[in-house]
Amino acid sequence: MKNKDVSKVMRKSIFKSAILPVKRYADYELPSEALVKVAVTALEEVKAKNIEILDIRDKQGIIDFMIIATGTSNRQLCAMLDKVSEAVKAQGVQPLGEEGKDNSDWVLLDVDNVIIHMMTSIARQFYDLEGLWNSAEKSCAVDVKDYYQ
Repeated sequence: MKNKDVSKVMRKSIFKSAILPVKRYADYELPSEALVKVAVTALEEVKAKNIEILDIRDKQGIIDFMIIATGTSNRQLCAMLDKVSEAVKAQGVQPLGEEGKDNSDWVLLDVDNVIIHMMTSIARQFYDLEGLWNSAEKSCAVDVKDYYQ
């Protein structure tokens, strides 16, 4: 590519370059309990409140733990998300996804077998995830035959 071609490419805001190197993470899988400890420690460092850990391994088969924490503002929720994401990456685990980062009352981070919900106190009261999962446990205990009589 000639020098004048480079300037044309830059003016169009399209940059052609080599494939960026992908950061290599650990070859081992960090146990869910260890991920929970890392996440809770990171949340405590950024002053998250009412951190609650729900063990939901026996309720469904997709994830092992759910962490719910409260932040005082949307800005703190973003800081909580960034801190937990950095802490998990430092342990060699790549987060699978994050939702609600921009100006939201509820931010979620998916870290393999652990889901971390970070909410404002109003959103936490409104959605009541703890109550939802506790009622799921009770409804699973009811015999299915009772519905068909």
